[in-house]
Amino acid sequence: MPEQATALEDKSVGVLVGSAVGDAIGGAVEGWTPEAIRERHGGWVTGIVGPWYDDWRNARPIAPYHKGDGHITDDTLMTHALVEVYDERRAHLDAYAIAESLVPKLLTEKRWIPELETEALLLQRVFLAEKWLVARLHYGHIDPREAGVGNIVNCGAAMYVAPVGIANAGDPAGAYAEAIDLAGAHQSSYGREAAGVLAAAVAAAMMPGATASSAVAAALALAKDGTRAAVEAVAEAADGLTDWESAIPVLRKAVEPFDTVGPEYRNQSLDARRPSRTKAIEELPVALGFVLVSGGDVREAVLGGTNYGRDADSIASMAGAITGGLSGAGGVPGEWATVIAEASRTDLEQPGRVMASVAADLHAADARRFAGRSETLERLSR
Repeated sequence: MPEQATALEDKSVGVLVGSAVGDAIGGAVEGWTPEAIRERHGGWVTGIVGPWYDDWRNARPIAPYHKGDGHITDDTLMTHALVEVYDERRAHLDAYAIAESLVPKLLTEKRWIPELETEALLLQRVFLAEKWLVARLHYGHIDPREAGVGNIVNCGAAMYVAPVGIANAGDPAGAYAEAIDLAGAHQSSYGREAAGVLAAAVAAAMMPGATASSAVAAALALAKDGTRAAVEAVAEAADGLTDWESAIPVLRKAVEPFDTVGPEYRNQSLDARRPSRTKAIEELPVALGFVLVSGGDVREAVLGGTNYGRDADSIASMAGAITGGLSGAGGVPGEWATVIAEASRTDLEQPGRVMASVAADLHAADARRFAGRSETLERLSR
């Protein structure tokens, strides 16, 4: 970070570099169990590792993606695309902004895709739940506020909304509302709710003096239905735990009643990813659990999310975003960030600097708007 960086910029960079680091490290073991991960790597994963299969180009279910070796995945690619939307619009975002500005980026703009080792459309890398954005909004012309209805209910929206927390730094309720609004174009039910809660946690982590406990408490205060119950259960289970190794089975047991995917991640239950008011995505509560267990330490939170397995890249990315906001850029292990940036051919810090600038502009615009409203209410009260 430049010597003259403000705390806003430092924390903003911390959020997005922490998120990318978690994504890249967790991506190498995505989909596997903790037991399989330890067997494959001769123990716990403690940093950047190579692909699960040496012949990753042809091995199923990995092919054709080069996961591992410090490559960011679609989580970070989508996050950076959302940063670009904020930079272009310099305004708070809603579902229409997703339709008008994010979808064209998926459909028409080529960019470097590390896992494909080529330039390609983002649409060619993202999962089916993100392809839904193009099918519904570009081809189906659905009202953006309702387009997420019918999609797979998963972490697809939550995985890239960390910039919303930065845009609303210090205002968890504002971050929650904005994320819920824009995520309506992509997700419904507890998938949409998770996006709001993750954004709120990041906004809370951006506050001066914030702690792991205060960030999770702010998120919990806004969470609804099954998501709230799942976060409460995981937070209670995490209480008193201080190492991610022992926390892994404890957090899994706590979130299991709310998880629709089931015990076998690659062989999902018949109720998987359907709308519900009593269920939650697994990734968000578990990520918050590792934030608490780690005490806000980026390295420990990311390693917990990684070795947990299952949707490890998203869990570690969410945990990395929140702890990166708590610690600032200096809290993200530099040896990880440098290698991942080089391996992914991606500037991991610039999106954070952009979002800090956006957040400052939005705050100034909000202040002018609130001043105008205050003047109106004063005149109406005379």
